[in-house]
Amino acid sequence: MIDGKVQQRLQGVESRFDELERMLCDPAVISDRAGFLKLSRERAEVEDVVGAFRRWKKVQADFSDNEAALADPELRDLATAEIAGLLAEAARMEEQIRVLLLPKDPNDTKNTILEIRSGTGGDEAALFAQDLLRMYSRFAERRGWTVESLSLSANQGGGVKEAICLVSGKEVFSHLRFEGGVHRVQRVPATESSGRIHTSAATVAVLPEAEDVEVQIEDKDLEITVAASGGPGGQGVNTTNSAVQIRHIPTGMIQKCQDERSQIKNKARAMKILKSRLLEREQQAQHDRISAERRGMVGTGDRSEKIRTYNFKDNRVTDHRIGLTLHQLDHVLDGDIDTIVNALRTHYEAERLRGA
Repeated sequence: MIDGKVQQRLQGVESRFDELERMLCDPAVISDRAGFLKLSRERAEVEDVVGAFRRWKKVQADFSDNEAALADPELRDLATAEIAGLLAEAARMEEQIRVLLLPKDPNDTKNTILEIRSGTGGDEAALFAQDLLRMYSRFAERRGWTVESLSLSANQGGGVKEAICLVSGKEVFSHLRFEGGVHRVQRVPATESSGRIHTSAATVAVLPEAEDVEVQIEDKDLEITVAASGGPGGQGVNTTNSAVQIRHIPTGMIQKCQDERSQIKNKARAMKILKSRLLEREQQAQHDRISAERRGMVGTGDRSEKIRTYNFKDNRVTDHRIGLTLHQLDHVLDGDIDTIVNALRTHYEAERLRGA
């Protein structure tokens, strides 16, 4: 049962939600981009808990109606059956509300910068990094998200040396946040004639996208250089000065982008990544917890630091943090990772509830 103090808190949240609904229809608010964005994010943060609270109130009303019906001999059996179901539904809703009332991470509703890099294992690691890029792209497609390639560096032996993407959609960061770390693969490479299983790794980093209202960069703090793009890309790639490198002078942080032939597009992409990295850096300085998570996210890319193993021989994938094993590797690599993602979110929510 939800106690009186929690109900008062929920009623306050519900009142604020209704107020936000009205404010977001106000032309004066709509014309203020930064203010509108802030209020929209606040509304999104409380929408789920308000919806759950309203469903819980409906269950309580139905329970009261059925409890009253117990006095009627003709309705008693039907009401008794209804009450059993309503008690179970109320318990489920109360647990959901307890989770929703946990302090929100402001990054949960943000789009995400997804970085995938080959680690230990040479060419095989680069091929595995390519597999991971496809896996997350297919997962995004299944959820109706969009994936924009910001930077892609191919490996000479095939596969991906480094891929940086912007994943946009509803609650992207909250779903992908636990994917950061070292991913290990065990399989027989196509070039292995003896059938020996090789072990290699790739790293995944997950960063919330920075927004213009959050990260302000002065022009005087930037050193921008342009050059001819290098590497594969077809006719003309090395004859136009389209590659852009941006150095943030105060931090020494450097971001380069050369995927597009347009210098303007490359500059915009490089700035997007740089801003996200600066936001993440700022959050590290403000929150030791975030700092500790980020430092431990990808480690050195060594196989021994793995968070998850993909074993091709047994069609098996194991997440070592929660001890979850699935014999559906083919489905997982095709983007069907909801079971893993949801299990991780449930695990860490339970951890937070125990510490609350």
